[in-house]
Amino acid sequence: MSINTNNKSFLILISLLLLLSSHIYLVPADDAEADNETPFTYIEGTGNGPKEWGVIDPHWKVCGKGHYQSPIDLLDQRVQILPNLGELHKDYKPAPAVVKNRGHDISVFWKGDAGKLDINGTDYQLLQVHWHSPSEHSFHGSRYELELHAVHKSACGKLAVIAIVYKYGHPDSFLSRVLQHKSIGKSEIPLGIVNPRDIKFGSRKYYRYIGSLTVPPCTEGVVWTVVKKVRTVSREQVRILRETVHDGLKGNARPTQPLDGRPVWIYDPRAK
Repeated sequence: MSINTNNKSFLILISLLLLLSSHIYLVPADDAEADNETPFTYIEGTGNGPKEWGVIDPHWKVCGKGHYQSPIDLLDQRVQILPNLGELHKDYKPAPAVVKNRGHDISVFWKGDAGKLDINGTDYQLLQVHWHSPSEHSFHGSRYELELHAVHKSACGKLAVIAIVYKYGHPDSFLSRVLQHKSIGKSEIPLGIVNPRDIKFGSRKYYRYIGSLTVPPCTEGVVWTVVKKVRTVSREQVRILRETVHDGLKGNARPTQPLDGRPVWIYDPRAK
């Protein structure tokens, strides 16, 4: 299904974003993601698996009761073409960074100003990136081997995430730098100056929808951008990531969540 390329479609998108930002459950900026491994797991049947996240902590109830949860399955029949989304406006720059094992994932945090992402005139500062394996978003019901999330936050605490999926192939150079530290623990390990552009965000095509964080407290109102281009990662890199986090080879991907009638858009410059 396609939408006419006109001002009306753009205004509809902006109105929806404003509506969601004022009605969806938000949390204080410092509590954007659970920062340790003890309260939850990705293994069902353990009492604290994904189906139980919403009852483990009262602050996490949206994990079970929310209607704008992530990840989702990206099925072409549901996607609307919206050229007015425009190209991604990323303005990243090198800054000091550290790597840390948070138990449920391996994360790279920037300690300085690593630049920003501009969405509809709002600046979202880049905070950190982390990895999930297998991918959390699925495509026609199928998952890829890995997914990177680049987490951004605006001055008023709103969140935006860029997701990149990977299939097996050549090693990913950015991940190679991160994994050169053989034992990544809970203590922060300095990586020196890291340029976010080394992540290679890929194609100009992307999916856009409103969702949530994929870990507790499952904060809703997150603007998701899922890059359409599939990049490559080596089997060894995925093995190391899986063995390092607390769930080991079982992975750290949340099950897909109901779409609940949400619109999903795709930006394709060729559709102009």
